[in-house]
Amino acid sequence: MSKKETISLIDTFSEFKELKSIDRSTLISVMEESFRNVISKMFGTDENYDVIINPDKGDFEIYRNRTVVADDELEDPNLEISLTDAKKIDVEFEIGEEVTETVDFLGFGRRAILTLRQTLSSKILELQKDNVFSKYSEKVGQIVSAELYQIWKKEMLLIDEEGNELYLPKTEQIPTDFYRKGDTVRAVVAMVENKNNNPKIILSRISPVFLERLFELEVPEIHEGLITIKKIARIPGERAKVAVESYDDRIDPVGACVGVKGSRIHGIVRELRNENIDVINYTSNINLFISRALSPAKISSIRLNEVDKKAEIYLKPEEVSQAIGKGGLNIKLAGMLSGYTLDVFREMDEDAESEDIYLDEFSDEIDQWVIDALKAIGCDTAKNVLAIPRQDLIRRTDLEEETVDEVLAILNAEFEEEAEEEAEEEK
Repeated sequence: MSKKETISLIDTFSEFKELKSIDRSTLISVMEESFRNVISKMFGTDENYDVIINPDKGDFEIYRNRTVVADDELEDPNLEISLTDAKKIDVEFEIGEEVTETVDFLGFGRRAILTLRQTLSSKILELQKDNVFSKYSEKVGQIVSAELYQIWKKEMLLIDEEGNELYLPKTEQIPTDFYRKGDTVRAVVAMVENKNNNPKIILSRISPVFLERLFELEVPEIHEGLITIKKIARIPGERAKVAVESYDDRIDPVGACVGVKGSRIHGIVRELRNENIDVINYTSNINLFISRALSPAKISSIRLNEVDKKAEIYLKPEEVSQAIGKGGLNIKLAGMLSGYTLDVFREMDEDAESEDIYLDEFSDEIDQWVIDALKAIGCDTAKNVLAIPRQDLIRRTDLEEETVDEVLAILNAEFEEEAEEEAEEEK
């Protein structure tokens, strides 16, 4: 056996005994099984061999057990030993006794050593994959940090401190995220796939769970269970609403989450690329909860349809824009948080209502099917229609934008004519 082959076998053990991710008993079992596989391939069986692994020392011992037979009855040299050869080991051996002797694995040849290394590598790789899958399956929903190794078009490859590969898809990144190779990225473990025993760890920065875990890190009262996050609605990178509840009357849950001068929430906002976060008090009173969710708008009244999970929100005209929010974000998040479809209506005073006009009176200018579509959403009069924001009208009636614009123009023109006539009369 050459020196090179001896070193190769020693390297095999030093390589595998350093695998901290695999426990001692499993490592011993895998190594023993690998040796037995090689022996079985060479001799047809491994049943008469004892394999002892010493991973701490990086060595091993192999013993072969053979039965003593008469010289002329020897059939299988692997399982049997002739009486003459047995007495060379110890003169007291007799027929029928068992002879145990040390086997030099290096004497099995270069092919045996190569087969052993390949078998070990294959089994260790399987174990490592199983360990990674098991480890990260337990971490689903937890925040992890890893170094950005590679950026591709559809995803980023991250490497954790143990060298495991983690993936952050483009679809799970905040739209304003920007990283360079070598940066440390924080994200929540979203899922662990295991296709053909190849685990793939998928991370997310847009999941509401990521926001929840950040609050747990920044707010001790949440971590300790004194404050609970009841619901989260989030449009990643834009805005989020978080409903919290305190189990201790002495603790203001909103104040605790925001911190003195925003000290606690600022860290979360920075991590989420300046995503605006509204923290509100949770309540099981759905009317009050919707009202809080639509903050900073002040609600005049709410009409609930609990069966269809719909709510009609009535506000003073000057509050409507705040309720809807920039790009409709406020009302969209409030709907997500409450679980209700929210429709906004402007409140009209009694004098305005008395001057209203039924839609049927516009049948000479507006097609009947369009009037029917408006009536179907509860708009019987002109001012009912004008009280609803244009985008809401389009969404709720499913009419074309051009049709809605034409209707609004006709209705607005009617009231402008009335105003001009009144002005003339006053003169």
